Amino acid sequence: MKTIKLLTGFALIATLFTSCYTEVVVDEYYDDYPNNPPAITLNQLLNSYELWYIDINQTSGYGSTPFMEIAFTLSFRNGVLYANNNLVGIGSQGNGFGIPVGVYDAYDMILDVNHDIDGFQTFDIYQIDSNTIELYNPYEDTSYFLDGYQRSNFDYDYVFYDNIHYFLQEYEAWEKIYTSNYGALNEFDNENFLQFLAGGDDITFRSSQDLPGTSIGNIYWDYTGIYGVGDIANNMYLKTLTLDYDYFANEYFELDIINDGKIELYHPDSGTAYEFTGRGYIEYLRSANTKDKTETQSNVLKKRKQRTPKKENIRENTREQ
Repeated sequence: MKTIKLLTGFALIATLFTSCYTEVVVDEYYDDYPNNPPAITLNQLLNSYELWYIDINQTSGYGSTPFMEIAFTLSFRNGVLYANNNLVGIGSQGNGFGIPVGVYDAYDMILDVNHDIDGFQTFDIYQIDSNTIELYNPYEDTSYFLDGYQRSNFDYDYVFYDNIHYFLQEYEAWEKIYTSNYGALNEFDNENFLQFLAGGDDITFRSSQDLPGTSIGNIYWDYTGIYGVGDIANNMYLKTLTLDYDYFANEYFELDIINDGKIELYHPDSGTAYEFTGRGYIEYLRSANTKDKTETQSNVLKKRKQRTPKKENIRENTREQ
């Protein structure tokens, strides 16, 4: 991540990411292309902003274009498509653009993408307002809505802290490296590794009591359960983490992010603070030719989930079948 807890001076405030168009009837903004061609070319439109934030909660339709649902941002740079797929390093990786994930061709109001993993994908482009575009996949009958920003006014911190559960999933394991010498003894003192798994209907964690220093491949996961991340009022930087342990009830923590690879869990019931460091960073969709099994599995499983109800897309497919 670019910086932790230091970006409060950005002109872009958190409310810009609340993912609402206030019941705007999108049809009112549709361009009538080609009868009413835009004043600028599609390439000029795509390059008018350095970052396009994918507002996943505005997605319309029941289909899926995987790379659109993994990325937080897309950037269109001289025929190369860049994406911020990870929260680790967001704001600094690729000078804020992320990593190259494919190539594209933009013409008329059509965007063709050859993605490193998903292959060929095509979209009809509609400009909704001055900084919002719609990418309509006619073969999935699904629309994605992207908001444009410059790197200088994009709130990387807000995106990071609003999606902490994805950040926890970007390491193969979290190893306990510190336990405070104050606080009452409790069951969690024995847990030395945590793992937060991507994918599935439930948000699943695993824990292990293996000795610190155990290699990731040799960790025996003693327990599997469900976890939840919540907000703390008036403090976007501090979160709650609840681990559902059936055999000694739920464990509740205050979750503080120290940096991109270290977290602190404060256990209010015992007054104990723990620090965990990330082991085995998973970079999503780095290469189509990856041979790493863990990364390949993560590419398949990791996906941003739409928090709003799925709805039928009102866009009409005008492409020839």
